[in-house]
Amino acid sequence: MENERMESPKNPIQVSERIFHTIECLAKNGAMGLQELSNELSLNKSTVHRILNSLMCMDYVRQDPESSRYSLSFKICSLANQILSKNSMIDVARPYLKELSSVAGETVHLVQIDGVNAIYIDKVEAFKNSVRMISMVGKSIPLYCSGVGKAMLADLPDDKIESIWAHSSIEKLTPYTVTNYPDFLALINETRNVGYAMDNEENELGVRCIAVSLKEYNGKSKYAISISAPKDRMTDARICELKQLILKTKLQIEHELKAF
Repeated sequence: MENERMESPKNPIQVSERIFHTIECLAKNGAMGLQELSNELSLNKSTVHRILNSLMCMDYVRQDPESSRYSLSFKICSLANQILSKNSMIDVARPYLKELSSVAGETVHLVQIDGVNAIYIDKVEAFKNSVRMISMVGKSIPLYCSGVGKAMLADLPDDKIESIWAHSSIEKLTPYTVTNYPDFLALINETRNVGYAMDNEENELGVRCIAVSLKEYNGKSKYAISISAPKDRMTDARICELKQLILKTKLQIEHELKAF
């Protein structure tokens, strides 16, 4: 108890950090019991219990009356939706994404750069194909092993790309993930030459993507779009067809952005 009193009200940054770590832990793992959370967060149960009670009072967390397990409420989703609703890029791009998905017959994504990652901010599923991508709005994906990431990085100078690479946790997520910087830079240069980037099962086995960056009125590339599909549908011949569609969509969106 003495230790508990000593760690209590003092450091507001520490308190905030614990609250957000609790939220992130529940978001990652789903419903959890008090002891599970305590172990995962490396905090004693009384501290975690106080955090959970605070979050429950603010309607960010709920407790199942039967299992006593805690989970996030949909209030978190509401916050995310409010953020996305303020993003004009989604409004501008969505009609073109729907058209692209309809013509291509595949899933189309819109992402925004976020440090060393890209965040999915919109997604249009293809109706004609039953295979669902594991991607979801709000999920992040590393820049170094994604088509959208390489598309945006290709618009940056080499020194900036090297800095992002140095600050990334480079892992071999699949046998095809490029983890050698010179090889990666060669892919970036290829992207610059052809105008689009590829993800050849580098992030997820069995999935290939073609992607292009979207330049805003100021010339910066904060966004990218991609077409993703199982590799058996994304043959090299099919990529040649899709590149024409996605490059056309890129021009249409960028043209509309200039009108803003």
